[in-house]
Amino acid sequence: MNIDQPLDLLGGLTPQQFMRDYWQRKPLLIRQAIPGFKPSLSIADIRKLVGREEVESRLIWRDTEGWNMKSGPFSRLPPANRPNWTLLAQSVDLHDDATAALVHRFRFISDARLDDAMISIATDGGGVGPHFDSYDVFLLQAHGKRRWRVSLQEDLTLEAGLPLKILKHFQPQQEYLLEPGDMLYLPPHAAHDGVAEGDCMTISIGFRAPTMATLACGMLEAANDQIMANLGDTGGLYANPVIRGPALSATFKDAGTPATAHPAALPQALIDASLKAIEKIKFNEALAERFLGQWLTEPPSNAYFEPGNEDTDLGDGMPPDGELVLDRCTRLMYRGRQLFINGEVAALPATAALRHLADKRKLPCGHALARKLNADERSMLTEWLHEGWLHLGAG
Repeated sequence: MNIDQPLDLLGGLTPQQFMRDYWQRKPLLIRQAIPGFKPSLSIADIRKLVGREEVESRLIWRDTEGWNMKSGPFSRLPPANRPNWTLLAQSVDLHDDATAALVHRFRFISDARLDDAMISIATDGGGVGPHFDSYDVFLLQAHGKRRWRVSLQEDLTLEAGLPLKILKHFQPQQEYLLEPGDMLYLPPHAAHDGVAEGDCMTISIGFRAPTMATLACGMLEAANDQIMANLGDTGGLYANPVIRGPALSATFKDAGTPATAHPAALPQALIDASLKAIEKIKFNEALAERFLGQWLTEPPSNAYFEPGNEDTDLGDGMPPDGELVLDRCTRLMYRGRQLFINGEVAALPATAALRHLADKRKLPCGHALARKLNADERSMLTEWLHEGWLHLGAG
C-alpha cells in the first residue's frame, strides 16, 4: 500500500495524513468511503451466523423496563418487524473471506493493533445506547441508515446497575446520518450513540488498545516461561525455539542464621534473596518482542483452520504459477529476523520472502522472492499448508 496516496476510504486523505491528524485524536466523517458498497453478508446471513456455537454474539433491546442483553448462540430471534432491537456478531472476519478482505483495506495501521470486524443488524430504533469505547473504531454503514450522535465530552460516568455500559450524562455535540458506503472514524473515549432508522447493518472495524497492566502482566508471564525453560521445562511460550532465561536453579541458603525467638516473622535474608533473584531477569527488548509477537498472533479460540491436502509438498520446489495465500484466520508478524505465526515462534528466520508474505498476505509462486526460498523454508511452508494456515491458490 502506498501510504502517500489519497484514498476514498479516508475521504481523500493519504494514510499518512489520517494517522497524523485524526488517529487517536478526533472523529472523521467520510462520505462514500466505499462508493456503492454492498456487504458480502445479508441481514438474513447474520441471523443464521449467530446460531453457530463458534460465533460470539449478543442481542440487545430496550423495553419499558429498560436495557436488556442476552448472549448467543441464538436459535430464535425477535421478528424483523419488532422495533428497538440490535444483534451484534463479533469477529465476522474469522468466518467470511470478504469481510476479512474488507478489514485488510485498513492495513495502513499495524496488524498488531487490529482486533476484529463486528457486524450489527438492527430494526428501527435499535441501538446499544450512548457509550464510549476504549479503542479506535471505523463504523461503516453497510445497509439502511443509522443516525450517529457524537461527543468529545470529558464526563464518562456510567449508569449503575445496567447490563450495558451506558453513559449517564450524554451530551451530543455533532450528529450524522450515515447511508451505505459512508463511514465514521472515532478515537478512543469518544462518546457516541447510533440509532437505526429502519432495517440497518453496520460494520465496526475495531483496533485493540491494551492497557499498561496487560502489557506488564504479559512481560511477567514471558519472563516466567524463560525461567521454566532454563529449568528444563521447554513447553509454553518459548517452546520453539527455546530462549533460556537466567540461571535460577540454585536453592536458597542461610547457613549461620541464628536461632529465632519469633518464628512467625519473615526472615530478611529470604526477602533479600527474592529481590536479588528478580534482578537477574532481563526485561529487555528481546523479551518484549517475543511476548508481543506470540501474544498478538495468537488466533482467537473460535478461529477454525481447514486442514490442507497432505499430498501437497513444496519441498521439491515451488509450482510455476499460482500463489501462496494466508488463511483469513492466520496472523503472521515479524520483528527483525524473528517470525511469529498463530501464537508460535516460526522455526526459521524472517527472510525477505517471508516478510513479503506477512506484509502482502500472499506470495506469487513465480515471484523472484518465492524462487529464492530454500528447502527448509519450503518445508516449513508445506507444514503451514497442511495445517490450513496457508493455501495454494490459482493466482
